[in-house]
Formats: sequence, C-alpha cells, structure tokens
Amino acid sequence: MILLVALCATTAILNPRFLGAANLTNMARLIGMYGIFSIGLGLIIITGGIDLSVGSVFALQGIVLAILLSEKHWHWTVAVAASIAGVMLLGLFHGIMVARVRMQSFIVTLCGLLFYRGLARYIADDETKGFGTEGYGGLRELATGNLGPLPMPFVVLIGVAIISYVVLHRSVYGRYLFAVGRNEEAARFSGINSRLIIGSAYVVSMLLTGVAGILIAFYTNSISPANHGSFYELYGIAAAVLGGCSLRGGEGSILGIVIGTALLQVLQNLVNLLGIPSSLNFSVMGAVIFFGALVDQLLRARRTR
Repeated sequence: MILLVALCATTAILNPRFLGAANLTNMARLIGMYGIFSIGLGLIIITGGIDLSVGSVFALQGIVLAILLSEKHWHWTVAVAASIAGVMLLGLFHGIMVARVRMQSFIVTLCGLLFYRGLARYIADDETKGFGTEGYGGLRELATGNLGPLPMPFVVLIGVAIISYVVLHRSVYGRYLFAVGRNEEAARFSGINSRLIIGSAYVVSMLLTGVAGILIAFYTNSISPANHGSFYELYGIAAAVLGGCSLRGGEGSILGIVIGTALLQVLQNLVNLLGIPSSLNFSVMGAVIFFGALVDQLLRARRTR
C-alpha cells in the first residue's frame, strides 16, 4: 500500500493528467477487470500451483461468445451461462490433471495456453469476431458503464473481493487452501481432502476468469483470436506476487492481490503518461515479477535463520 501511494504521488507530480477524472475512471475500469481474474489466480498460487492458460481462455471464450450472440443469435443469458460453464469445465480438467493425475500445474496450463489459443484461431478461421452495436441485455453497459462515479467493472471487483475475502480468510475452506499450500502431505494426514481442495481452486479460478472474460470481451468489443488476452496471465501472476502470494504456496491475501493489481495498472499508466515506449511494458512486468519473487526469497531466508 505504501508503494502504491508513493507511486501515485510520484506519477501525479511528474504528470498532473494522472489525477484527471477520465484517466482515473479508465484506470479503475482496468483495475476492476484485471483484479477479478487476478484473485482467481491468487487462489491457485496459494495452493502452490499456477495457471498459464488464462489469456488463451479469454480468447477462446470471447470467440465462442461472439459466435453464439452474433451468428447463432442465442439469448444473451444462455450464451453467457454457457460460456462461463465451459470455462469452468476447463478449470475442472486442470484440477483433475493436477490433483488426481498429479501432473505439474505448469505443464498442464502451459499446454492449455497453446491448445486453447490454437482452438480459438481454428474456430474463428483466424478472423476477428465482434458484437456489433447491439446492447445484449446490458452486457456492454456492465463492461463500459458506470455506477455513479465508479466504473461497473470496479464495482464488480469490490463484490468479488468481499466474497473472496470471506471465503479465504473467514471460512474452513480458506484455511484448507492455506494448509494444502504450505504442506499438502501434512494437510492430507490431518484429514483434509487435499485433492478436492486443490481441484476446486482451479474451478473457482476459472469461474472468476469467465466473469472477467465477458467484461474484457465487451470492453474491447472485438476479439482477435491470435492476440486477445495475450500475456494476461502475467498480469494476474504479477498482481498476486506483489500482493503477498508466495509462489511456493501457503501465503497471500485478497486485499494484497487487489493492491497488487492497482499497482500494476498505475505502472502501466506511468509508462503511458511519461511517453515511455509501450514496448517496455513487458520489461516492466518481468522486472516486477522478479522483484516480488526475490523479496519473497529473502524474507523466507531471513525467517529460517
């Protein structure tokens, strides 16, 4: 939080446009969309796993949703429910492979990253799909509208964060997530169904990914299967690491993930406002992830002395 405040103050001093209403609203909108799926990734990281497939899932979900709405003319409620259910099935598959088959989450989701992106390109014939100008029952308003001074995605993030906070920090299920992340074998010997807990984390994460995917799809209003959602998983992982989630598992907080998401968006905004080449965005992201992992390593080493 101190780093976020200091970065905001520095950016405002270097460029007063940072405090403009339009800039703050747009940044809050992005924080909302990115924060929702970052919380899901944080839950997986807490269990000691990782998910690299999120960006490709966004592309696949967006293409399928655009086809169902614009070409098949499904009712928006059915199309949204089907797209989210499909994404959750992918999470269930990941969970089974990791928890039951005992494959490494890195390998499972890396293969998902490649497979889902290729499938999205095949389904779309490598063409960009869109939603046109129809309202689709307010879905566009949910992605681009406001509730008073707050963008709707940010309002959704607040609701998701509150529910996730209660689940993670005030429930038995949350304690089980931390337990299996710290030591899965010890958790299993203490009577916790560690496989069920780990598998469910991937399903919940994909539920949040599905919600964020709909917001992002209608925010962009068009989905290019080759580029849509590319590297978004890095934003989520970086936000979780900055927010205190240990890549070894067993540590993290919802508030920390939200702050980490905000910090990354302020960094992105800083790059844009100061005229730094956009090609350096991923360099900044890589440096942030490295810094977070390094701090985690140093703190753990200090505790064990």
